[in-house]
Amino acid sequence: MENKNRFWKTLIIAILVLIGIGVTIDLAYIYYQANFNEHALPSFCSVNDFIDCDGVARTVESQFLGVPLAYWGLFLYAFMGLMLFVDKLKEIPIFKFLEVFKNKFHYIAALGFISFLISMTLFGISYFEIKKLCVMCLVTYFLNLLIGLVAANDLELHFIGAIKQSWADFKDALKPVPYRFAFLFVVVAASAFFYWTFSTAKFSPALKGYRNFGEFIKLESNIYAVKGNVLGSKDDDAVVLEVYSDYMCPICYTANIMVHKVVREFKNVRVEHHNMPLDRACNKYMNGDFHIGSCINAKYGLAAEKQGKFWEVESVLFERPVSTEEAIIEKLKNSGIKLNFEQLKKDANSKEITDVINKDIDFAFSKGMVGTPSLKIGDDFEMGVKPYPELKEWLIKHGAKPKHKFF
Repeated sequence: MENKNRFWKTLIIAILVLIGIGVTIDLAYIYYQANFNEHALPSFCSVNDFIDCDGVARTVESQFLGVPLAYWGLFLYAFMGLMLFVDKLKEIPIFKFLEVFKNKFHYIAALGFISFLISMTLFGISYFEIKKLCVMCLVTYFLNLLIGLVAANDLELHFIGAIKQSWADFKDALKPVPYRFAFLFVVVAASAFFYWTFSTAKFSPALKGYRNFGEFIKLESNIYAVKGNVLGSKDDDAVVLEVYSDYMCPICYTANIMVHKVVREFKNVRVEHHNMPLDRACNKYMNGDFHIGSCINAKYGLAAEKQGKFWEVESVLFERPVSTEEAIIEKLKNSGIKLNFEQLKKDANSKEITDVINKDIDFAFSKGMVGTPSLKIGDDFEMGVKPYPELKEWLIKHGAKPKHKFF
């Protein structure tokens, strides 16, 4: 009877582990597409502004020690799978070291319980801080709980007993000197690896971005926002920083705050905004759906310019962007900016504004600026936003003069 229970327990956990491996592989793919393929289409579980796996994947919270959480999950399920067959594997001479694992269901139960607690913490961060939900991540959270419950079934004291036994076995495993040195070697190697992943942020563009732009990323609104149609110096001989941007592009939001701040630190810099929406609703160079809604946002930004309120509207459009005309109008009405909304809508849908956007898109793509944001000073082009100190150095190189000698 006991053997039969162990068989069914092993089978159920094996099925759950296989599901977990499949889900985390899919999450790893979503993570890669969201962070390393700028032309990737939205994933199937990016439904709206709240249910958005891609959006969660692009945050700094989607990694730990520079390693994507999806990879941590894949390792967890792989280890659980290994534990299921550890009794057979340790009979093979080359895997004799696995003899230290004596109570596999205790370890799986402890890992399931601990990972579920961590999952609930991640859920809280996702819901309350990021304000986005990854439904595929939720699947792994419940899988962790189910695996833990199945493994803890019939164990003395259930989860508490599993954790106590796991800790006791761990201490016993370190008693033999060879295993103690082996464990030390693994710890040193793992520490070196995680130091590299965290310091280089090789696998986490969000972490690298936070280090370079953290001052701006954490701002929920543009505290440097100006009013009117001119950002910076009005002089004819000013250094002109042209920004090609997309209202649905997350890093463009950061770049927008940066350029608002930078004009405060220089005497002779003016920023000029150009639209490069990566949305095939108006961008003929796009082959698929990407940054949906950026075209209609661009139209309303230019329409506001006709009422002398481009930059203040531009900053509002960047903050938690919406993708429909109705939502944009509602958002602008709630912003408190005084606008003639009847005229605004008429201008936004005019051929004149459509032609301006098409002209910007054609120019940007003719110069190879196929990503957003793209920056231009004279004939000097840069694709992607620079860290703030580098942006200032770039401006100084082109003749910008700081307002203060030291900044």
